Amino acid sequence: MNPFAKLTRGLSGAALLSLAISQSTLAAEPQLLPEFKDRLDIYQEVTLNSDLSHLSANQKKMLAVLIDASKIMDDLFWQQAFYQDKNRFLASIKDPKVRQFADINYGPWDRLQADQPFLSGYKAKAPGAEFYPHKMSKEGFEKAEFADKKGLYSLVKEKDGKLISVPYSEAYAKPLAKAAKLLNRAAELAEDKDFANYLRLRATAITSDDYQPSDMAWMDMKNNPIDVVIGAIETYEDQLYGYRAAYEAYVLVKDMDWSKRLEKFASTLPALQKGLPVADNYKQEMPGSNADLNAYDVIYYAGHSNAGGKTIAINLPNDEEVQLSKGTRRLQLKNAMRAKFDYTLKPIAEVLIVPEQRKHITFNAFFSNTMFHEVAHGLGIKNTVNDKGTVRQALKEHASALEEGKADILGLYMVSQLLKDGTITEGQLEDYYTTFLAGIFRSVRFGASSAHGKANMIRFNYFEEKGAFFRNDKGQYGVDMDNMSKAMASLSELILRLQGEGDYEGVGELFEEKGKIGKTLAADLARLQEARIPVDITFKQGKSVLGL
Repeated sequence: MNPFAKLTRGLSGAALLSLAISQSTLAAEPQLLPEFKDRLDIYQEVTLNSDLSHLSANQKKMLAVLIDASKIMDDLFWQQAFYQDKNRFLASIKDPKVRQFADINYGPWDRLQADQPFLSGYKAKAPGAEFYPHKMSKEGFEKAEFADKKGLYSLVKEKDGKLISVPYSEAYAKPLAKAAKLLNRAAELAEDKDFANYLRLRATAITSDDYQPSDMAWMDMKNNPIDVVIGAIETYEDQLYGYRAAYEAYVLVKDMDWSKRLEKFASTLPALQKGLPVADNYKQEMPGSNADLNAYDVIYYAGHSNAGGKTIAINLPNDEEVQLSKGTRRLQLKNAMRAKFDYTLKPIAEVLIVPEQRKHITFNAFFSNTMFHEVAHGLGIKNTVNDKGTVRQALKEHASALEEGKADILGLYMVSQLLKDGTITEGQLEDYYTTFLAGIFRSVRFGASSAHGKANMIRFNYFEEKGAFFRNDKGQYGVDMDNMSKAMASLSELILRLQGEGDYEGVGELFEEKGKIGKTLAADLARLQEARIPVDITFKQGKSVLGL
C-alpha cells in the first residue's frame, strides 16, 4: 500500500475531497528554494521621509497626487517585468518574508543574484522581460522588418506569424490616461509656472509616447522646490537589446542648501570635456551649458527605480538631442544616499579595507563620487565617429553597461581634476580613491548581470591587472595612489574609444574577459554576507509615512 493510501484509509468522501483540495493548493503555492534562504534579509528597511514644513497646503496636496500617479507607474512596471498578475502572484505566497522579497524584486527572480528564480515553479527570466514574445529569437527579430522596431516606447508582439510593434500609449491606454489626469491635477496645484508647464507636457507625453517636449521643459525648470521624474525612462530592464524603456517614478523635495553648494560644478563641464584623456575626435561633442546639479530628498520610488537595488542619483534626460541642446539635470538623492553609506558602505569598509585607509571613507567623498558619476554621463560621445548611428544603437544590449562604466571612471577622473585646480576644496584625493574602491565592493554585490554590476566587474578586474589596489594576507584591500591614477586614465580612454567606434564586438570581448567575479573576490564578498551586512536598502514609504 502506498503512503498516501495509508494516510487516507478510513476517511469519508468529503474528507478525501478536502484533503485533495489542500494537496492541490499546497502544490500550487510557490516555495522558496533552499539556496535562497539566507537572502531574505539582504535589504535594510529605511523610512523615506523629509521635512515638509516649508511647503504650502497646495504643495502638500500636490505631493499626494504625484504619489498616486507614481503608483500607476509601479503597476505598469510589474506588467513589463513579469507575465503574471501582481496581486494574484503575491497572494499565492503565504510566508510574509518571502512575499516581501518577491515584492522587492517585482517577480520571482532575484535581481541582485543574476536574476535567478528564487521560487519553485519558475524558469529563468526572459532577457527581454515582457517587451518581446518569449519565443522570439534574436535572429528572427533582426531579420524582421516592421515599424518602430527599435522603439523606446513600444512592445513587440507576434500577430499572424509576424512581428509587430504596439505603442505603449495603446497597450496601456487606460492606466496612462488615469496617470495623465493626475499629472494635470498636480499642475493645477503647482505654484511654480515652469513646473506646472512640465507636468502638463508630461501628461501629454505618457499618453502620446512623445517625451521630447516635456524633457525640454524639464530642463528649463530652475526654482521649483518639488520635482517628479515619471514615465518610461531607462532601458536596463530590456536585457535582450536595451531598446525599450520601463516605467518608473521618483517624487522629490529639493534640498535648497545642498543644491546651492553644487551650483558651481555645472559650469566646469565644457573644460572637463576638452581635457578628457582620449583623442580629439572622441570628445568633439560639447555638452550643453544649461546643465545643473541639485540635491533632493526622495519621498517615493516606483517601478523600475524601486526594483531590487535602489538608485541614489539620476542623470536625465536620456534623449541625445536634448542632451546636446540643453545638457542634462543631475539629481542627487541625498537621504537615500546617506542610508546606503551608513548601512552598507561603512560596514563593508570595516571588513574589506585595510585599517590604515579606513579614515578616508567619508560621506562627502561618497556623495561626490556618486554625483560626478551622474555628471560624467554628459561627457564623452553620444554619436559614433564612423556613421554607425548613436552609441546606444550601435552597442545594443551592451550600451547601458558600458555607459555605466564610463560614468564611474570619468566621474573619478573629474574629481581628481577638480581637486587639482582647486574647484573642489573638501577632503583629499585619498578620500575619493579609497571611498571609490569600497564603492566597487558595495556595487558588485548587486550581481554581475546588471548594467551596473558588469561595469563594476570590468573596473575591478582592470584595476587589479594594473595594480591600482593591493590585497593583504588578511583579505583586506588598499589603494595604490599612483597606479590608481594611471589605471583611471587608461580605462577612460579605452571606454571612450569603444563607444566612439560603436565597437559591439570589442565591447562583447571586454565583458567576456573582465565582466566576471573571480574566486578570490567571491570569497571576500561571502565574508560580507557572513557579517550580515545588508546588500541594499528597501523603503517604508507613502502618503501615511509623510502625514499626507
